[in-house]
Amino acid sequence: MPSSPSFTLVSRCTVSPDQKSDIKTLKLSVSDIPMLSCQYIQKGVLLTSPPYSFDDLVCFLKQSLSTTLSYFPPLAGRLTTDPDGHVHINCNDAGIDFLAVKSPNISIHNVLVPGDVSDCVKQFFTFDKTLSYSGHFKPLAAVQVTELADGVFIGCIVNHAVTDGTSFWHFFNTFAEITKGALKISKSPDFGRNTVFNSQAVLKFPPGGPTVTFAGDEPLRERILHFSREAILKLKYRANYGCLLTKQTNSEVLGKLCNDSWKSVNVETNGKVRNSNDEISSFQSLCAQLWRSVTRARKLEPTKTTTFRMAVNCRHRLDPKLEPYYFGNAIQSIPTFASAGELLGKDLSWAADILHKNVVAHNNDTVRKGVADWEKQPRLFPLGNADGASITMGSSPRFPMYNNDFGWGRPLAVRSGRANKFDGKISAFPGRDGNGSVDLEVVLAPDTMLGVENDPEIMQYVSEFL
Repeated sequence: MPSSPSFTLVSRCTVSPDQKSDIKTLKLSVSDIPMLSCQYIQKGVLLTSPPYSFDDLVCFLKQSLSTTLSYFPPLAGRLTTDPDGHVHINCNDAGIDFLAVKSPNISIHNVLVPGDVSDCVKQFFTFDKTLSYSGHFKPLAAVQVTELADGVFIGCIVNHAVTDGTSFWHFFNTFAEITKGALKISKSPDFGRNTVFNSQAVLKFPPGGPTVTFAGDEPLRERILHFSREAILKLKYRANYGCLLTKQTNSEVLGKLCNDSWKSVNVETNGKVRNSNDEISSFQSLCAQLWRSVTRARKLEPTKTTTFRMAVNCRHRLDPKLEPYYFGNAIQSIPTFASAGELLGKDLSWAADILHKNVVAHNNDTVRKGVADWEKQPRLFPLGNADGASITMGSSPRFPMYNNDFGWGRPLAVRSGRANKFDGKISAFPGRDGNGSVDLEVVLAPDTMLGVENDPEIMQYVSEFL
C-alpha cells in the first residue's frame, strides 16, 4: 500500500477468477513449506504509457487478470492447515487484491536514474514485509498498477510458499499475454503433486506462525550492475582458462565466443585446458567474481568461512523430470564454502570451479537426498546473513522477464520491492538488451557497497552502474 504523499491510491478491489476452480486443494510440498517464513515475492515491470487512458488500462487489466486466475486457481485461494499440521492451498476462488495508484510526480527517469535504486520503487508494491504464512488470512497474490508522469509500473506480488521464480514469471507472462489479446495461453501450468516433494513430514510452527529469519532494520544500499554480453564472455574465458584476453587476441576470441566456438581459440592459457563437461558457465563465472569482490570489500579475517548460496531449479534435475511448468516451488539451496583467505588468495578460476562442481553435482540423487534430509529435520529456508560473510543469489537471468509485453511494447526495466532483502542478497535479471547480458540487483551494507564500487577487478566488467 503506498505510504508516500507522492502516491495516491485510486482504488482497491478483489479480482476473482472468471471461472470456478476445478481444483479443490493443493498440498504444500517439501519445497513450498520452508518458504512460509519468506516475504511475498515483489517484482514488476516499468513500461511506457499505453495508448489509452489509465482508467481504460485498469479496466483491461482487471478483466485479463480475472481470466488469468482461471488458469492459475491456486493463486486465488487461501492457505489452510489441517488437524495433522499439513498446509494446503484451498482453491476457493476468494480472489486477489488489485490496486490502482497514481504518482504524477514520479517519472521513468526517477526510476532509472543512475545511483542507488530510488526509494520510490518500493511504493510500487503492496503486501510490504508480509510473510507467506499470512496467506492463511490474506490473499495469496496482488497486482498493483501505478500511473507515472510518463509511464506505468505493473507490480506483481505473490506468496513465496505458493510459487518459486519459475511459476511467478509463468503467471506474470500469462497475465501479459492475455492482456495483449491472446485467446489461448501458450504454456499451461502443471498442478500435479505426485512428485518427490510430496511428503507427510510436518513442520511445526509456534502460535501465530513463523517470524522472518533475517534482520529487517539494518542500513542497506541497493544498486543494479549491468554486465554486457561481451563482458560476461570475457569473464567466462578468464574463469575457464585463468587468464585475461590480450589486445592481440581480443577481437578474434570475442568473435568465436559469440559464435559459441570459444573452446577452439588458440591463445596462451596458463596451462589450463577444459573439455565441454568441465566448462564453467557464464553465470557461474559472474557469481564467482561477485563472491570475490564482496568478500574483499567486507575485509574479513583470512580464516573466516564465507558462503555463496544459490537457489537452483530442480525440475530438470530429477529423474523422471518434473514438467517444465510444474506450479509451485521446486527449488533447493546449494551452499558453497571457502575461507576468505583461500577465496582471495587463489584466482577466479578456482572460485568459479568450486561453484561449478557444486551445481553440476546437484543431480537427481542429490535432490532426493535433500528431500530426505528435510523430512528428518523439517526447517525453514535459511534467508539472511547472520555471520556477515554470506551471499545469497536469487532469481535467474533465464527468467523471461522482458516477455511481459502487455500490448504496447516490452518493459523498459525490471525492478523489485523491499521483500526478502538483506546484506548480501543478490538477484539476477536478464539484461534488457538480451543476448546473454545480465543485470545484478545487489543489496549490501553501505561500507561493503562502497568497497565493491572501488574494486577494479569487478568494475572492469560493469558497463553501467545504475
